[in-house]
Amino acid sequence: MTADDPNNDETAAGRIGAPRDAAFYGRRKGKKLRTAQAAHLAQDLPRLSIALDDIGTAPHDANALAALFPHPVREVRLEIGFGGGEHLVAEAERHPDIGYIGAEAFLNGIAKATTRVSEKGLANVRLYGDDVIPLLDRLPAASLARIDLLYPDPWPKRRHWKRRFVQADNIDRIARLLVPGGHFRFATDIEHYAAWTLRQLLADPRFDWTAERADDWRLAWAGWPGTRYEAKALREGRRPGYYEFQRH
Repeated sequence: MTADDPNNDETAAGRIGAPRDAAFYGRRKGKKLRTAQAAHLAQDLPRLSIALDDIGTAPHDANALAALFPHPVREVRLEIGFGGGEHLVAEAERHPDIGYIGAEAFLNGIAKATTRVSEKGLANVRLYGDDVIPLLDRLPAASLARIDLLYPDPWPKRRHWKRRFVQADNIDRIARLLVPGGHFRFATDIEHYAAWTLRQLLADPRFDWTAERADDWRLAWAGWPGTRYEAKALREGRRPGYYEFQRH
């Protein structure tokens, strides 16, 4: 291995531990919450929320995450930046035997997801409402079966590209957390961000792009519920792409 090899533990650890110049998310709060959302946030978020201390001090115990859920789960998946929680909740409904962790720094999104999870009585969802990087660094290695990054902020201006989530340090984090054979899924309607992501993941020997034909990335995944952001992109003539990579 060379010093720049992504499989070099010291190189990866150095990138993971390095502080970011700027957060990859934007604002933390939008318009005033609806009364029902504020009530769910106050009453239900405490039992749904994950604190870093909840994960314990067993970073090498891949089974530790199962203890976050009140019922046994066969695997755990993570969604980074879940927006209003449309996809997160739909997936949790479809797969009650899978544990889902949703991370979102935007308070209004957390409120929407908390409301949806509570009203549907889902027991297989936990929420993390802060910068996801400390969470990623605390989660046990090889503990996640899938990580979803759906319509992240594209930070279109060149001077802001360093704020995009798909960077070498975060690819290292994703590779560390996925089980062998696990999947990283990425969706965007921004062509340049898709090319940016493909360029980095295709060059990384730890990942394989699963697409075999164009429809594998042009068509949404099975069970895809759609999101409001996606609907807006389609109205404005932007065609989303759905990219899936498998961890070696």
